[in-house]
Amino acid sequence: MRKWKGRIPGLVITLVMAVVVAAFIAVLTWTQFIPVHLLVPAGVALVMLATAAALLVRNTAFKVQFVLGTLLALILTAVLAVGGYYLYRTTSTLSRISETRTQSTPVAVYVRAEDAAQSISDTAGYSFGILSTLDRTNTDAGLSEIESALGAAVQTQEYAGITQLADGLLAGECDAIVLNLAYIDVLGETEGYTDFESKVRELEIMHVETETEEQSQAVVDTGSTDVQEVYTLYISGSDSREGLHTVGRSDVNILATINTETRQILLVTTPRDYYVPLSISDGVPDKLTHAGIYGVDVSIETLEMLYETNVDYYFRLDFTGFKGIVDALGGITLYNDIAFSTSKYDYPLGVNTLDGDEALQFARERYSFVDGDIQRGKNQMKVISAVIDKAMSPEILMNYTSILESLEDCFDMNVPYSDIAALVRRQLSDGGSWNVVQYSVTGYGDTQVPYSMSIPVYVMQPDYETVQKAQELMDRVENGETITQADTELPVDASYSTDESADALDDSAAYGDYTYAGTDSSYGY
Repeated sequence: MRKWKGRIPGLVITLVMAVVVAAFIAVLTWTQFIPVHLLVPAGVALVMLATAAALLVRNTAFKVQFVLGTLLALILTAVLAVGGYYLYRTTSTLSRISETRTQSTPVAVYVRAEDAAQSISDTAGYSFGILSTLDRTNTDAGLSEIESALGAAVQTQEYAGITQLADGLLAGECDAIVLNLAYIDVLGETEGYTDFESKVRELEIMHVETETEEQSQAVVDTGSTDVQEVYTLYISGSDSREGLHTVGRSDVNILATINTETRQILLVTTPRDYYVPLSISDGVPDKLTHAGIYGVDVSIETLEMLYETNVDYYFRLDFTGFKGIVDALGGITLYNDIAFSTSKYDYPLGVNTLDGDEALQFARERYSFVDGDIQRGKNQMKVISAVIDKAMSPEILMNYTSILESLEDCFDMNVPYSDIAALVRRQLSDGGSWNVVQYSVTGYGDTQVPYSMSIPVYVMQPDYETVQKAQELMDRVENGETITQADTELPVDASYSTDESADALDDSAAYGDYTYAGTDSSYGY
């Protein structure tokens, strides 16, 4: 009996350790992160360590051996328990983020500020103003909900554009309007309508749910390091007032061409005010940012048309929630090549260390620059690159849990988890760093009537020489060539390469993003 008493503590320690080791190996296999040729040796090594600890603790009569074995067992158990927890959290978070998302379009009902109605039930007998052609699918879905709530059909009056619709409500031509909430932001940045929200009252927001188009997925063997060789990823960012998973203007539009074989990444940013046909506009040009009003699929299709390429997946971020990521990382460091100030912060030339709010303001600012939105796009890429750099550093372990919690609030993507896991396996198997090159297409200021609006506003006419340069760079990355930042330079200054471009920019200085010839613009549209 005394002999067995001396073995019971060792058996208990061995049993606990065996359960933890088995659970860790199971989680490690479940993540699909580790290639087979590394997973097997790792499993063997863990089993050998556990066996060594079990042999040392087999009897308390050997005190020194028992103490050493207990310490080894405690360290091994603690490391594997913590490691397994973080692996489980990481995998679960990535799986949730990469699931097919339901896209929500907020459609609101507005009345005049002094109107007596307090809810939809109070609008019986009202005439509802709607857009005649723009965004009719969402408008009709909103009308259907209103009719269900009232139990009767409603009278409608159609308007060609959002400014006419706003004017109709304020003039009393209709009693209420039904409007995609994203258009309210457009009105708020349109000269003559910046105070529109103060003159109306929101009765109710209805959410029209649609599933985003599912992209083709690479079929990947979970034990293989094989991965689709070239991806094109659409990176979109916005400050939607209703949150990440709602439709809204796309303020960040970056195409990332990724060659996993050559470890080459090309980031091409397109200014939000680029004046190009949308995939749904029958050839009528609009600001690129307005494509997001109609869903992420329209933004993707529009960029595919512009660059004559195919986009495999999208990656969306909410810049307001993005602050939490930067703060959880302990701030980011980046190099600022143009000194500027905002109403809140100063950003000197050179290396800047930024917290979440400072990084957000850095990424948003455009009025301080001669080339406005073009420089803002470059700064947004700086912020994204700085976050990636910080996330790859050991410091991430200090706040790993809070970082994971922040991820779900500000990121959304349709990259399959199997592809993410395959990329991780390949990186662990082959090692090596990645070469990241950035490029921004440019253009010149102009005043036009976009598809989504009904009055002339500032737009940026594309400089197609820079668009062609972007296409060339994308093709080179896809074909396995290694490019450098020097390869992005054009032989001439493409931004203002002709007298016509310069004149157009000068004429539009009072309308757009540019601080040009001493004019400080304040209109964004």
